[in-house]
Amino acid sequence: MRAWRNRHLVAFLSFVIAGAGLAGISVAAAPAAAAAPAGGRTAQPGVAAVARAAAALPDDERRVCPLPAQPGQLACQAVYQLAGSQAGARAFVPDIGTVPGYGPASLRSAYGLAAASASKGRGRTVAIVDAYADPHAASDLAAYRSHFGLGACTTASGCLRIINQHGKARPLPRANTGWAVEESLDLDMVSAICPLCHLVLVESNSPTNTSLGEAEDAAVAAGAKFVSNSWSGTEARGQWVYNHYFNHPGDAIVFAAGDSGYGTVYPADLQFVTAVGGTTLRHVPSAGRAWTETAWGSADRASTGGTGSGCSPYTAKPSWQREAVDIAPGGCPNRTENDVAAVANPATGVAVYDTYKTQGTWAQLGGTSAAAPIITGVFALAGTPAPRTYPASYLYQHPAHFHDVTAGVDGTCPAGSAYLCQAEVGYDGPTGLGTPAGAYGFSRAGTKPVTLVDPGTKTVPAGAAYSLAIIGLDSRAKVRSLAYSAAGLPPGLSIAAVTGSTHAAITGTVTASIPPGTVYSVVITARDRVTKAAGVTRFTITVN
Repeated sequence: MRAWRNRHLVAFLSFVIAGAGLAGISVAAAPAAAAAPAGGRTAQPGVAAVARAAAALPDDERRVCPLPAQPGQLACQAVYQLAGSQAGARAFVPDIGTVPGYGPASLRSAYGLAAASASKGRGRTVAIVDAYADPHAASDLAAYRSHFGLGACTTASGCLRIINQHGKARPLPRANTGWAVEESLDLDMVSAICPLCHLVLVESNSPTNTSLGEAEDAAVAAGAKFVSNSWSGTEARGQWVYNHYFNHPGDAIVFAAGDSGYGTVYPADLQFVTAVGGTTLRHVPSAGRAWTETAWGSADRASTGGTGSGCSPYTAKPSWQREAVDIAPGGCPNRTENDVAAVANPATGVAVYDTYKTQGTWAQLGGTSAAAPIITGVFALAGTPAPRTYPASYLYQHPAHFHDVTAGVDGTCPAGSAYLCQAEVGYDGPTGLGTPAGAYGFSRAGTKPVTLVDPGTKTVPAGAAYSLAIIGLDSRAKVRSLAYSAAGLPPGLSIAAVTGSTHAAITGTVTASIPPGTVYSVVITARDRVTKAAGVTRFTITVN
């Protein structure tokens, strides 16, 4: 049924895109500067293929995976903390002495998850999507879980499955040492947070949008309702051709925000996913919460890494992100990274066990690659998502259930938009709503049953024929259509439900006499015909 809905949704979108004269768009060779959105506010630039990748790390840190060389290529977002800054210092240590980094007990303590981790998650499946194979994935996971007393999760018992991007157990892709470390980090972090969960490791043939995208689809097809993705790449015009791989209503699709400081990345910029930023987490014994957190990074991106964050130049803002601070003058008119955060600074990183060509066993790792599987595990503790909803929206329904991170920066952002790169009271770019304070903030409780996908700011010539798809979802089973209304459309346009679906289309010919530069603020409402529950989205159409 999911595949049928996806095929028909693609067909519907193709029809509307063709009607709007956009069918010939192709993937760009490199990111281009975005046009200023309606209203005069400029979306901040995303990741530049070279400049963004040039962010250095401290002398005692190393990236696990090579940085992507061009759009369409992706990199894991894990960072080693070396055992010293001297030449020849190693990341992995022998299986003796004190294990470096935070273990499960510390992470659960920091995020108020001890009780939930001990009792929740049984029967739920978390998928981890990465590139290439880790030949030691199962044995290294067994060693990590044994060391921390998490209980066994083996391929023999069916608790752990390892499949390729086509959903098959064989053949698996070729091995890669860097991505093998990433896979160990992801498996270990999900296990630390949700030890009762089952795990599916999906290994793609290569670190590209298409290969990892097919692996994403395979993860969902394998029954996972929670999918962790610790990789990202550059934003680019034309990236929309890959978006369908990551658009799975009813599944928590979680992405790392990147480790190169201020700037946005793909696919974490998508409104369908949960974007995870990073913090510096320190244990400070006190009568209250015995932990402190700041946004991971520095104002000087040339000297240190840090969590990604910012305003996407390409992706529309989801309706649940339209808080006053985010649409006021100086705010981001598009999708803002991030939604939430967890520990990512390698200097206060997590313990990971990996033996595939590492010349050791234990290492301390960080990066938003650590934060993403932690957050995915919390989603799994919170319960199965409501069908045909985007779990990223759940966080915004429960803002009081997060530790607000109010200090730290990840770079330098435009004047008047400091919240995009600086932690502050309430929502901010580097840490989103904050870090978990228990699992309730990730639950479907209070979920609005009707969701409209924001189509983004639009421009249309006066006198031109125009059509625009409006995607509507209803979590109630067997809903065949929604009742649509629109306010603020340019004269000549109207909205109508699409027969046999919960979607709608805005169509018509824009009145030729409208003065160029006129901006129309549009409000679309969709209502369940039985329950009367409603979803709303807002955007602008500029006539030129």
